[in-house]
Amino acid sequence: MTMKVSATKDTCAVSSLCVYRVPEVFDQDEEGAVEVIDPAPPAGLHDDVRSAARGCPTRSIHVE
Repeated sequence: MTMKVSATKDTCAVSSLCVYRVPEVFDQDEEGAVEVIDPAPPAGLHDDVRSAARGCPTRSIHVE
């Protein structure tokens, strides 16, 4: 199954939790807002990505 990851930078609280949890998928821009660097992560990272999405304080991470 393919996962699609996206994020809403405008609502990002810059908590960096997603970056710490899955640095292979998430990074931060110059202002610290979330950036998705791998929008279709491998299956081995799916659980970690879902956990990062659930842990996002502003629900700025979206997983399909």
